[in-house]
Amino acid sequence: MVQIAPSMLAADFLNLEKDVELVNRYADLFHLDVMDGVFVPNISYGFPVVEAIGRKAEKPLDVHLMIVKPENYVERFAKAGAEMISFHLNATEDPAAVLKQIRDNGAKAGLVINPDLPVESLFPYLKDADFVMLMSVFAGFGGQKFIEETYARVQALREEIERQGLELPIEVDGGVSASNAAALVKAGAEILVAGSAVFKAEDPAAVIAAMRGE
Repeated sequence: MVQIAPSMLAADFLNLEKDVELVNRYADLFHLDVMDGVFVPNISYGFPVVEAIGRKAEKPLDVHLMIVKPENYVERFAKAGAEMISFHLNATEDPAAVLKQIRDNGAKAGLVINPDLPVESLFPYLKDADFVMLMSVFAGFGGQKFIEETYARVQALREEIERQGLELPIEVDGGVSASNAAALVKAGAEILVAGSAVFKAEDPAAVIAAMRGE
C-alpha cells in the first residue's frame, strides 16, 4: 500500500504542533528536508526542529539530507529520532559507505538522485539500500512543477529492482499531488512526498486519502 509522507517544510511553523498532529492522524511518515545552503542554494532547518517534531511524532521520521558530506551528520540525525535517512548520490565520495553508516546507526538507508542524473547511476547501490528516492523536481525549492519524465524513471528503476531480486520501496519527491499520485503508484512508486498539496489544502485529510486512492 502506498505511504504518504507530508513534507514538513510546507507546514505552518507558527503552528507546527497542529500540523504534526495532522500527519500523526492521517499520513504515514514525516518527511523532513534538511538543506545546507551548499549542496542546494536554500537553507531549511536542523537538529532542533527535527528533535521537536520527533518528540510529538507517532509516525516515523523520514529525513532527506540535501547536504554535502552527509556522513558527518548521520549519527546526530539518527540520535535526533530519524528512522529513515536519505542522501544524494553526488553529495559524497563513497555512497556505499554512507549507506552502511546509516544502517549501523539503526536507521533505514536511502539514496536520492535529482532529475538530471540517470536512474542507472543508482543501480550499483540498490543492494546496499533500504529505499531509493527519485526527485521529480530539482532539490532545494518547494512549489516546482512536476517533471513528467518521472513516470518513466520510476518504471525503469522498479524494473531494475525486480531484476536484481530486491524489495526496495521507491519514494518520489517534488510536485506530487492527488492528480499524479495514481500514475506514480502504477509506475512503481510506494512512498509519495507531498508538501504544498497537503498543507495548503482546505482539507488535507481528503488530499491524503485521494493520494492513497481511497
